[in-house]
Amino acid sequence: MAPPRGKATRRASETASGVSAPGVKGGATAEPSEPAAVPKAARPGARRCGPAGASGSGRKKPQVRARAARAEDQAEGPAAPTADAEPPAVPGHPLPRATARSRATARSARAGRPQSGPPEGPGPGPRAPAPHLGQREEAPGAWKPRAVLEKLRLKRQEISVAAAMVNTLVDHLLRRLNSRESEFKGVDLLRSGSYYERVKISAPNEFDVMFKLEVPRIQLEEYCNSSAHCFVKFKRNPKGSPLDQFLEGGILSASKMLSRFRKIINEEIKNIEDTDVIMQKKKRGSPAVTLLIRKPREISVDVILALECRSSWPASTQRGLPINNWLGGKVKSSLKRQPFYLVPKLAKEGSRFQEETWRLSFSHIEKAILKNHGQSKTCCEIDGVKCCRKECLKLMKYLLEQLKKKFGDQRGLDKFCSYHVKTAFFHVCTQNPHDSQWHYEDLELCFDNCVTYFLQCLKTERLENYFIPDVNLFSRDEINKLSKEFLSKQIEYQQNNGFPVFDEF
Repeated sequence: MAPPRGKATRRASETASGVSAPGVKGGATAEPSEPAAVPKAARPGARRCGPAGASGSGRKKPQVRARAARAEDQAEGPAAPTADAEPPAVPGHPLPRATARSRATARSARAGRPQSGPPEGPGPGPRAPAPHLGQREEAPGAWKPRAVLEKLRLKRQEISVAAAMVNTLVDHLLRRLNSRESEFKGVDLLRSGSYYERVKISAPNEFDVMFKLEVPRIQLEEYCNSSAHCFVKFKRNPKGSPLDQFLEGGILSASKMLSRFRKIINEEIKNIEDTDVIMQKKKRGSPAVTLLIRKPREISVDVILALECRSSWPASTQRGLPINNWLGGKVKSSLKRQPFYLVPKLAKEGSRFQEETWRLSFSHIEKAILKNHGQSKTCCEIDGVKCCRKECLKLMKYLLEQLKKKFGDQRGLDKFCSYHVKTAFFHVCTQNPHDSQWHYEDLELCFDNCVTYFLQCLKTERLENYFIPDVNLFSRDEINKLSKEFLSKQIEYQQNNGFPVFDEF
């Protein structure tokens, strides 16, 4: 049992637009946008599939609660910018404690099979079923994960400066979008992303800001059985609505709405004094409007428009969010009563994009899960036992970040992002739901098993979206096999040799 955390925490200073510097150590940058969900192959009963337009426009647990005693919640502040696989297996046995003897055994075992250098390219690998944390008996001992985590901590002063700059930007944009003549009147800040999840790593130089706009009385129509993409129609749209101009044959056009959103933002950033900010070139199919603050320091801000839907979650999510044995059925029911969101992430058809489609987003639910991540309601609270779940996620994100930095965009590594890592991590938590499987003293062992699970996803080319199981994030339509094999070999080399890439940059 890890000793309870007794260190006092302080609430971070709050700012007008909602970004605040954490009062405890931790990351504060933004999470890269989620990857595009991959449409499934056409099947019987497929719903409407329009032509693509040219691109250019188990156990009971109290409900999710606010933990006033949690140090990270006290520090959070009011706002921040912020098909073949089997279903999750029955939870394994509690994770064996990584004693000095087990670590020594692991070092000896791994010492007998190190590679002399990083692999040059992809190659075949084992396809054994993905293990549970409780099935692992050894942990790597040739590296110091706590030292790596310490290196990832951000300085409070850096966070404060970055937050103040982003606050100024967000304030101006919200005021302009809510002005009387704007089509986006009523838009508000949606507090989600890695800043609030407190799993951000590296420097505070990237932020995600999601602006939500409630759109009542809409109906969704699944697009080409993609499960994650849909068309949006109004059940009753009064004449004279500012959203009428974005309709195409009765369908709300994501590309049209994003284009107007982008134009307003581009006009407004020119009116911001004392801040050098520009808009970066539009990325095909991306839902984000990317702004670059250049002075006094360079910060990238992704502004994303999200439609808020306060109806039942779509049928494609029915088998998703498998947290019954981990966080409990009551928590799941509570989460599914929350709204869901649609972002203008266009569905892709070959090399073209469907201009009218929207994609489901559950980033606010991810935040809720990460904040209340333990079976025990006191997990990681001041008077509770600290687990290593978030530490494992940070290390996984850092591993991918370092490998992408090392190899650049070669072999398609640019196709991988932190959302893949987070999704795999959630599945590991589902398969290993008990707090006893995540004791902080067992950090090396837990991280090693997270890496093993991610490797298995790469080798089987199967990573189910945590909310929409029919969507395979590692489909060959999204990421080719050679890219997955290359990343798999690189991760295997790191795992077998004590993760030397953590010290390379």
